[in-house]
Amino acid sequence: MQYMKDRKQFWKGIAAGFVITLALVEAAVFGRDVLEDIEAGKKAESGQLNLTGDSVEGKLEEIQALMEAYYLEDIDTEQVEDYLYKGAVAGLGDIYAAYYTEEEYQSLIDSTSGSYYGIGVEISQNMTTGIITISRIFEGSPAEEAGLLPGDVVYRIAGQEVTGEDLNKVVSLIKGEEYTTVSVEVARNGENGYLEFEVERRTIEVPTVESEMLEDQIGYIAITSFDDVTTDQFLTALDDLEEQGMEALIVDLRNNGGGLVSSVCAILDRLLPEGLIVYTEDKYGNREEEFSDAEHCFEKPMAVLVNENSASASEIFAGAVKDYGAGTLVGTTTYGKGIVQKIYPLSDGTAVKLTVSKYYTPNGNNIHGTGIEPDVTVELDEELRYEVEVPKEEDNQLQAAIKALK
Repeated sequence: MQYMKDRKQFWKGIAAGFVITLALVEAAVFGRDVLEDIEAGKKAESGQLNLTGDSVEGKLEEIQALMEAYYLEDIDTEQVEDYLYKGAVAGLGDIYAAYYTEEEYQSLIDSTSGSYYGIGVEISQNMTTGIITISRIFEGSPAEEAGLLPGDVVYRIAGQEVTGEDLNKVVSLIKGEEYTTVSVEVARNGENGYLEFEVERRTIEVPTVESEMLEDQIGYIAITSFDDVTTDQFLTALDDLEEQGMEALIVDLRNNGGGLVSSVCAILDRLLPEGLIVYTEDKYGNREEEFSDAEHCFEKPMAVLVNENSASASEIFAGAVKDYGAGTLVGTTTYGKGIVQKIYPLSDGTAVKLTVSKYYTPNGNNIHGTGIEPDVTVELDEELRYEVEVPKEEDNQLQAAIKALK
């Protein structure tokens, strides 16, 4: 009898965890007024969750009893509980939603702080197939030294298959203690089977902004992601180029998977005239807007390089520039992610990420699933796709952007 009582208390504890999780998320997203509306019966058409009802609790007790009675191996109770929460969020059927353990959430925070212990790669994910690809190798990084290349399709990290896994979880597998190694298995175009690399983890300073002056006084700024450090890095680079007599600007957003909306909006505030940058709408029709003020505006010719891996915050940038006619988009159609996720920390150090709104360009376009078409379409030459560092004089997309500015 005591066994049955303890078991029931275990599942009640998990059920209570669901209640706490959902209550915190709802309170963070919608506020008191919306919660009162829900209690009054003004629910969204998507339906009412019932994760703490008697039928769910009873089924969980049955599953626990079977696992305890018949499962061959030892049970990692913490992992089982984590996957219970992960499964609840995965049940939304939203590839962008996720539950993060405390370790995964900390790794996510570290990834936007400007430095971390890793191998020096950027990865992207095809949200239709779940396939994860290395989109960039940092020059001089452990990944470059080991022989990894852009375009490598990641199959396993540390022995775990990663196709279809949440991208932040994959990042957390790559990271680790300094000077330890991690096994990375990839599929490479033209190679049979999988290639395995043992790569050392070292301190990686994230180079989110790179800049230089090209010929004919054309400034060049590449932004690899929109992180906490990016705004200051971009503004410093822009000021330096203007002091050198810049007459036109190229902003390179190729393979930039996005990042912080606050960062991209702060950069656009410096470049665009006064007006709307982007707006979002949630399931209740609530609208939030971001504006550029009249204090600054970049009035010289500008081109923006984009490709199929330019996503999310990069598309906010490209969409605003296109709608204002502030520059020429060059490259290939962008990824097409026009929805917004927010991460809500929970009381125990874990977190939940949920899709909470759609975003729209200043002209009211939502580009989710379609992307943004460039003004000048140019595919990167095939032989350049797997180069760690493409020489600028050979970069046919960059050369097309330079031509568009003349």
